Amino acid sequence: MQRSALRELLKLTARPEMISFAGGLPAAELFPVEQVRQAADAVLGRKGGQALQYGETEGLGELRDWIAAKFSRPNLSVSRSNVIVVSGAQQGLDLIGRVLLSEGDGVIVENPTYLAALSAWRPLGVRFLAVRGDADGLRVDELDTLLVQRPKLLYTVPNFQNPQGTTLSAERRGRLVALLREHDVGLIEDNPYGELRYEGAAPPNLLDLDAGIAVQDGSGSNVVYVGTFSKVLAPGLRVGWVIAPSDVVEKLVQAKQAADLHTSSLSQHIVCELLKTGVFERQIPLLCAAYGERRDRMLAALERCFPTGAAWTRPAGGMFLLVTLPGGVDAGALLERALLRQVAFVPGREFHLDGQGRSTLRLNFSNAGPEQIDEGIRRLGELLDETQ
Repeated sequence: MQRSALRELLKLTARPEMISFAGGLPAAELFPVEQVRQAADAVLGRKGGQALQYGETEGLGELRDWIAAKFSRPNLSVSRSNVIVVSGAQQGLDLIGRVLLSEGDGVIVENPTYLAALSAWRPLGVRFLAVRGDADGLRVDELDTLLVQRPKLLYTVPNFQNPQGTTLSAERRGRLVALLREHDVGLIEDNPYGELRYEGAAPPNLLDLDAGIAVQDGSGSNVVYVGTFSKVLAPGLRVGWVIAPSDVVEKLVQAKQAADLHTSSLSQHIVCELLKTGVFERQIPLLCAAYGERRDRMLAALERCFPTGAAWTRPAGGMFLLVTLPGGVDAGALLERALLRQVAFVPGREFHLDGQGRSTLRLNFSNAGPEQIDEGIRRLGELLDETQ
């Protein structure tokens, strides 16, 4: 195990003078602070000490019922027994690894992929099998050579992927779900950013597509779905969830009992209150408007300030985009110079396997304000011009 390079970088970017595109941070000024205060007052006034007591490992029943109802469809019946509330989606990934993965197991991941998923599962001794992605997401047509190695799981962030910001196309989703069922490979669908869509229609969840096949052939689910309230309400509440077959949930419960007994009772009650009072639904359009503007601001600044030969993804939502630098520029070396000019990003190699990604960098556009985005991208453009 090693410290996360990204988490260590965030210590440097906490300085107020730093323009940071480094963390995967929502905009704190958009958090529903007053509504959270009112929700806490209401919960403590109504529940009293019950809201501060130990709770069930599975999570608050009322919250699990809300999640089950949100994801139920005509062909997909999700009940309380299919849901466990976790301390943020990151704990969900950790528990999934503990329950489903053993030393030597193969896990297919997109290259690049979410850094903290690698951090959670690497200590288990798994084999990461890398598949490329493009503007339409994971290259399903390149999975055959990996599937012959009999991997146990495939992990993907299908919507506005971290770090690329790309979205798996609807056509590839159907092929992926069917292919993994054919080869008996479990599918982990991590969807923290799905609500943050700024353009276009949302494709179906992999969980939904898999349920359609299950109804037809009478089989069970092949998808474990991970979600969170962190990106829409507030990450400090640390409330996420996992949807899975009930026997998998039972094992996740056992693993969670050993980890932290249960997710914060007070946080769960507050989230329930925010759901009942409509704060969740009102936050989504507010965030989409603000983050969509910031995405557009960053894309325009990149066009204006970055040199010819640089390229970047154009996400339809989420919080990130990935830049490929021209001429083989080392993003790690660029970061050292950028920090001296009070601007930060994450070198893309942190998200890559097999030593790739040296000339890429991830930019977060949700946390910095529009003027900071303009100024920060201008400074990075100047550095790149000096490097040419």
